[in-house]
Amino acid sequence: MRWMWIDRILELKPRERLVAIKTVSLSEEHLHDHFAAGPGSAALPIMPASLIIEGMAQSAGILVGHAGGFKEKVVLAKVNSAEITREALPGSTLRYTATMERFDTTGAATRGVVELIEQTSGGPVCTEIGRIDLMFSHLDQNLAGAEFPKHNFVFSDTFRTLLTTSGFEAW
Repeated sequence: MRWMWIDRILELKPRERLVAIKTVSLSEEHLHDHFAAGPGSAALPIMPASLIIEGMAQSAGILVGHAGGFKEKVVLAKVNSAEITREALPGSTLRYTATMERFDTTGAATRGVVELIEQTSGGPVCTEIGRIDLMFSHLDQNLAGAEFPKHNFVFSDTFRTLLTTSGFEAW
């Protein structure tokens, strides 16, 4: 995975819950396209909802991968539900809380809550802005019988670096 949509893992309770954060920065190129200034309108840089969902998928995917010792190639199989009720603007911080609902040899189901942490003159304000329920598959246990490379191309060195710089032991 080349693009990371989380910056740091704050909490990891194995097979239970993972909390991660993402600081939205105006230096991120995708913000300039969502939405650029036009005739008669000022720019309105927001983080696209699809990338917020991807941030939750990465957070929950790490929780699922960790539960299996990172031995399986964990891939997002289905977005059961996703509701984002508010935009994330530059300077905001997203907090992803992924909770394991089910885990077995074929995959896992997770529930997620996305919160927006904004800095105000009175201090940080935290608001829930979304709920995202996801299903993951263990790629090597697929029913199609397809062969995949032996190395774990899902959990790359980028994920290992994220874990270790967040203070968690990598595989």
